[in-house]
Amino acid sequence: MKKINQESKLSTLQFSTEDVEIVKKESLFEGFFKMVKYDFKHKLYEGGWSKVIEREVFERGNAVAVLLYDAMLEEFVMIEQFRIGALSNPQSPWLLEVVAGIIDPDETPENVCRREALEEAGVTIKKITPALNYLPSPGGCTERLHLFVGEVDASQAGGVHGLEYESEDILVHRVSVVDAMAWLEEGKIDNSATIIVLQWFAMNKQKILDAWSNE
Repeated sequence: MKKINQESKLSTLQFSTEDVEIVKKESLFEGFFKMVKYDFKHKLYEGGWSKVIEREVFERGNAVAVLLYDAMLEEFVMIEQFRIGALSNPQSPWLLEVVAGIIDPDETPENVCRREALEEAGVTIKKITPALNYLPSPGGCTERLHLFVGEVDASQAGGVHGLEYESEDILVHRVSVVDAMAWLEEGKIDNSATIIVLQWFAMNKQKILDAWSNE
């Protein structure tokens, strides 16, 4: 890795596997998710190496999240469910979200979107457009989240869905685009995937509609 100065390009464009050394890797826990402890060191911007750093890393695999959109009705199909990680949320641990799911080894991200739309919201995706992908919490988690926008018939959406063996209890909502954007601005939507894909939709709506009309 070359030394960085103020005029350099992003250092990530110059990354080499020789820039990081894994000294030790230890499995701490393996259940629904995994926790792994890494002892590692890496090259420094100004030259030389860091000391050995110890970090526990949450390894949960990669996932998708898909914003379900009905262009005729100008509505989103969104879901609400309990999240243990939001138990201290001052509003509620029941969060308004987009459909999401973990990518199994034999699945493509697009296939996971279609499967999860049926399981969690009871709707079929007709057309799908990739948005972007990102690392939600790279300081302690390996997950990469792939975001999509999918075309659905919102008039068919409603009720409670989810897989019983996964203890899912998911309430489906039809939400107007106007309301969703207002809730986003007011901070009522506070989970990252939903915030990011709604913002991406607002920036790219016409591009999505043009792509769907040409399919």
